[in-house]
Amino acid sequence: MPIFNEVKTCGLVIDEILKQESLPYSIELIIVESGSDDGSRDLVIRYQDDPRVHIIFQSQPEGKGAAVALGLKVSTGSIILIQDGDLEYSISDHPRLVQPLLESRCDVVLGARFNTFRGMRTMPDNRVRQTFTNFGHVLFAGIFNVLFSTNYKDPFTMFKVFKSECVSGWTFRSKRFDFDWELLAMFERRSFDILEIPVSYQSRGYSEGKKVRLFRDPASWIWAAIRVRLARR
Repeated sequence: MPIFNEVKTCGLVIDEILKQESLPYSIELIIVESGSDDGSRDLVIRYQDDPRVHIIFQSQPEGKGAAVALGLKVSTGSIILIQDGDLEYSISDHPRLVQPLLESRCDVVLGARFNTFRGMRTMPDNRVRQTFTNFGHVLFAGIFNVLFSTNYKDPFTMFKVFKSECVSGWTFRSKRFDFDWELLAMFERRSFDILEIPVSYQSRGYSEGKKVRLFRDPASWIWAAIRVRLARR
């Protein structure tokens, strides 16, 4: 779980994860705290004595991708689930996402937001940006699908769940939100079995802490996918 300036929600997310009961697997929660200045770090420290929690403190933010890659290096579990520190995705979906892997039905699960085009992201504080962002999702999903001859509805979902062996030997180069593109592109290049299943989703606006930058990040997403597509196997 990468955390940067999520003081309003990260504690709730951590509590929801740790209070899950009757699971057919044990929990190892790796938190990468990236030098928040809003109090998130002080909140995260409260969990450091829980034996299920492993906290990594970065001195300064290097991007979500860099934080997740750092967490992957220390993970000891056989199944990895990426979870953000906000409440856009529901923790209650975790067991459903992990189950296909426990049953050896696939190597990777994508928790896809199968909402309507209009409703996938709602931003009451900025309807114009809402429309632009929803259109962008369809556009960039199409670009990814063309590059890899796939038919994903939501290749950019945060909920990517996979066997730890799937990332073995791969050195990630993406530092920000292009990490999601590089990760899925790598799964495709390695020909893993990927299952897309629906999950709950409640979008938030930029005034609530959303960090993707519409005029900065898209070019890096496309480049990450092209770089992996053209890489030698």
